[in-house]
Amino acid sequence: MAEHTSSSITIEAAPADVMRVIADFARYPDWTGEVKEAEVLSTDDQGRAEQVRLVMDAGAIKDDQTLAYTWTGDSEVSWTLVKSQMLRSLDGSYLLKPAGAGATEVTYRLTVDVKIPMLGMIKRKAEKVITDRALAGLKKRVESGEK
Repeated sequence: MAEHTSSSITIEAAPADVMRVIADFARYPDWTGEVKEAEVLSTDDQGRAEQVRLVMDAGAIKDDQTLAYTWTGDSEVSWTLVKSQMLRSLDGSYLLKPAGAGATEVTYRLTVDVKIPMLGMIKRKAEKVITDRALAGLKKRVESGEK
C-alpha cells in the first residue's frame, strides 16, 4: 500500500455545511489557492460531481487534471486520478465526523505519485503542505459563512 499523508482540523459548522462547500467545485478557485479553474464534467443522479477537471498552479507544478469522485452520504468524499499531465496517481478523501455542538472534525487524506522522479521524503512534505493548506482554506471558507 502506498504511503499517504493525513491531517485533521475542527471546523465550527455542521457536517452538511462543510460538505456543501467541498461539493461546490465552481468556488474552489475562491478558496483553495492552487485551483485556478474547476469544471464539473459529469454528475451522479443526486447532482453531485462524478468527474471534475481542475487546472492547478502550485508554483513549480502546474497541471491540468481530471478526478473521479465517490460520495458516501454527507460524511465522506474520495477521489482518484483519471488523467493528468504531471501525476501518475492521486488519491484523496475528506472524512467528516460531528465534533460536538455544531462542529465537524474534517480529516483529509492524500496520496500523490508524480511522473518526475522525487525523493519520498520530499513528496511527503509536499503532500503535507497541500493537505494543511486545503484544510485551512476549507475552514476559513466554511466559517466565513460565504455561499
